[in-house]
Amino acid sequence: MGVLDLDRSPSHFGGFCMAMVSGIWLIGRGFGSDRRSCNGGVLCVAGALLVVSAVSFDAAANAGERPDILFVLTEDQGAHLSLLGTPGLKTPNIDSLARSGVYFDNAFVAYPVCSASKAAIYTGLHCHTNGILNNTHNFHMPADQVSKKQHALKLARTNRVREPLPTLTEILKRAGYYQGVTHKLHVLPNKKFPYDEFLHGSRGEIESFIEHAADQEQPWFLMINIPNSHRPYPNSDKTPISVDRSQVKLPAYLPDSLEVRKDWAEYLAGIEQADALTGQALDVLDKSGQRANTIVIFMSDHGPTFQHGKMTLYDLGLRVPLIVNRPGMIGGETCDELVSELDLLPTMLDLCGIDYSFDIPLHGKSIAGLLTNQTTAKGHPFVFAEISHLGPLPNDGMQERCVFDGRWKLIYREKVETAWRQVNADSRDLAVWGNRTYAETIRLKNEFPTPYRILAEMDPQNLGGTVQRLELYDLQSDPDEIHNLAAEAEYEGHRDRLLQTLRDWAESTHDPATFR
Repeated sequence: MGVLDLDRSPSHFGGFCMAMVSGIWLIGRGFGSDRRSCNGGVLCVAGALLVVSAVSFDAAANAGERPDILFVLTEDQGAHLSLLGTPGLKTPNIDSLARSGVYFDNAFVAYPVCSASKAAIYTGLHCHTNGILNNTHNFHMPADQVSKKQHALKLARTNRVREPLPTLTEILKRAGYYQGVTHKLHVLPNKKFPYDEFLHGSRGEIESFIEHAADQEQPWFLMINIPNSHRPYPNSDKTPISVDRSQVKLPAYLPDSLEVRKDWAEYLAGIEQADALTGQALDVLDKSGQRANTIVIFMSDHGPTFQHGKMTLYDLGLRVPLIVNRPGMIGGETCDELVSELDLLPTMLDLCGIDYSFDIPLHGKSIAGLLTNQTTAKGHPFVFAEISHLGPLPNDGMQERCVFDGRWKLIYREKVETAWRQVNADSRDLAVWGNRTYAETIRLKNEFPTPYRILAEMDPQNLGGTVQRLELYDLQSDPDEIHNLAAEAEYEGHRDRLLQTLRDWAESTHDPATFR
């Protein structure tokens, strides 16, 4: 076996590995026996050589007996649905799916930006382990069509899933699945995502894909990426929308003005478009006659582009809608256990009856038991997330991590003195991305100082905000995460408890953050 030749630059944590370990053990319930496997090879990750063994399957010959999987992934959609009582929003198709499945009320992503979140889904590993630390290129095509010029781009060489790690796509392919992905791939390298079909997502293409899988006598996996909840949202200045801006409820971190209300209403209108496309996919599935054998998963990759949202570790950025509907289940349940997108890979393999074992445990675990109300089934005692301002960026970058126990959240940062954070263009640009809120928050900074402070912390290099090293929030009394309690003596017990939990997690997952 060879050692993966990782870039030795600071963006890959400054060096090769010095010790060999047989596994990474995550703090949490049930991980000691939750072992999975991946391709042969040795992976060098942030200070340790990780020995990776081969995936074992019960029998690819049984592929025809396995369920199909329809995975609907919306973009930049927070936990906003009419099912959840979001004012002004109507999502009948997603609501119907939830009523026939399980809605996870405490579902979170591990990294709040598109490529990194997808990488966490595909690998079941946190991004400092899987290798994708931020957005990367979208080459929506088979690997053999990616040109040498595209391969040579810096992001394509550095921001990619590390070679020994198996992806969900690779595992399902070996298990006999016919696979398709719509709209965009947005993870690299393409060879680790051997989809059979790269689709645009039209109704006819979805119908044809299901027919092709039937012709091949293979179970199928189809990931439908829906971009409509991503900026630019429907422009209500040009086209009427059904969401009434006077009816929406703005969170406390946004200034309450007509322009911001318009922006939030347009965001909700984008979700309504995503709901319609979700309904279209479900209708195709129903008419194919295969609904009874299909696992349906609905999720978003992270929250929307407002302050406290995308590329932040606040609730708007991390909490997402998650629905799982499996064949034969009695739906209409809401589960409040803490779950992560990292759990989806082991859950899908579990539900599909694919036998697998890892020398390195996944950071996620199967939550299949939560779908059947097993009394012993539990989520996680804590969920974790990260942002690494590294890679093709102008400095080594601020490191951000958080831990949440269902009520209390701690955010920890290193290199706050750089006063620089990556801010995606859609988080501030009006002309191209239609972001009305960024400029409006600046205009109203004297009238609404708290939303402006939060915006300035999100974009310190342009607005002079002071980024805090530690933040502690009680989401029970402060769901919008406005009041930082980290410096208050009354709450030091929660602060220290969660900081130690983060330290333990960082050590167990070989995270490069030092947690001084």
